[in-house]
Amino acid sequence: MKKMSETRAKAKRENGLRSEYRLDCSKAKPNRFAERAQPGSVAVLLDPDVAHVFKTAESVNAVLRALMATMPVAARPRSGGRPGQAHG
Repeated sequence: MKKMSETRAKAKRENGLRSEYRLDCSKAKPNRFAERAQPGSVAVLLDPDVAHVFKTAESVNAVLRALMATMPVAARPRSGGRPGQAHG
């Protein structure tokens, strides 16, 4: 069995993490977007050309709902959507 250097062994022992993986939580910032996220919502990254046209979540959702209205009923998901909104 190989012997570890003293420095390497010490780094591995502290909190079970090596020194390069330790996080200074005092420098962490709260997620500024957390309040806007609703339960069941999904974050999606838009390509720059799409984000240039659709600047808000409302505009993206409006277009996607219009597209969903053109889809055959069999292709639509049965669950999901926002509470209080009927599918169809």
